[in-house]
Amino acid sequence: MALRQLPNATPDAGISTHRPPHPLRLALISAAAGVLLAALWSFELVDKVIGDNVANTVLGHDAKETAITGTVAGLLFAFVSGFAGTFTACNIAVAASVGPMSQVSGADPAGGTRSALRALLRPVGWLALGMVVVSAAYGIIGVLLGDRLPQLSTEAVGGVPVRLIQSSVVFGVIGLALTYLGLAALKLVPDVFAHRPVARVITIGALVGGFLVGRPYPMFNKLFHWAVDTGNPLYGALAFTLQSLGNIVLVTAVFALAVAISRGRFLAWMADPRRAAAVTGALLVALGVFTVIYWDIRVPAMFGFGWFPRMPYN
Repeated sequence: MALRQLPNATPDAGISTHRPPHPLRLALISAAAGVLLAALWSFELVDKVIGDNVANTVLGHDAKETAITGTVAGLLFAFVSGFAGTFTACNIAVAASVGPMSQVSGADPAGGTRSALRALLRPVGWLALGMVVVSAAYGIIGVLLGDRLPQLSTEAVGGVPVRLIQSSVVFGVIGLALTYLGLAALKLVPDVFAHRPVARVITIGALVGGFLVGRPYPMFNKLFHWAVDTGNPLYGALAFTLQSLGNIVLVTAVFALAVAISRGRFLAWMADPRRAAAVTGALLVALGVFTVIYWDIRVPAMFGFGWFPRMPYN
């Protein structure tokens, strides 16, 4: 006897095979939202008011000014500074992972909260895998190369700090990659991850790990110098891994909270293929465009290269 196939039964039935209505319109609106976010973004608010205060509160001292003393203190600083930097321009794009993660949960929409929360570990694990591979590898490379990396340089070229040039290049590439993944989810360009949702999440995790390669965040710079000073590549790998894990704590918590409050209905809602494609594509395009515009247009404009609107509070 043939079994009737239940709708949304397969975990890869979403963004890989279905096209949302009006995909081009959605992509343009999402791109416009990314440009607007880049214009309105206040790095002083997210870096200093939010980031510094969170780190100071958790550590119980001035995170920027107090020296890191010892391995335990350094590793704790790595995680806390990563968490404090959640909303920085060099990390906010991690929010785009929510859509793809919901597609690899493997949760039974009828299984309730407990089943949904157990399923949460799967997408977070895949995201962390891609992220940790890149961040740990860069931690090792960073300690071995030390001050030879532009990211640790105090020099400037044409008035632009060398470390910001590295940031512009790295985040430009990452932003383009996120934008492409978003357009692929909307079926506007070929999808290299069609029927491979897990590979999509791992790749996004790797891009999140790559944030460290361009990050100019002052507290990360302090952590980077500490890791280099230890001369131990394993410390560098562990510190950078903890920094990346700290970066995704809030997104993971929000994802888990949405699943818990909805008693699993959030995952059921996202199981609709067209809806999943729309949410995933919109988030990836908006945050990918934001990343490119902010780091490759707004930041250079701050040093007189090109033009970008500046808000009064900036």
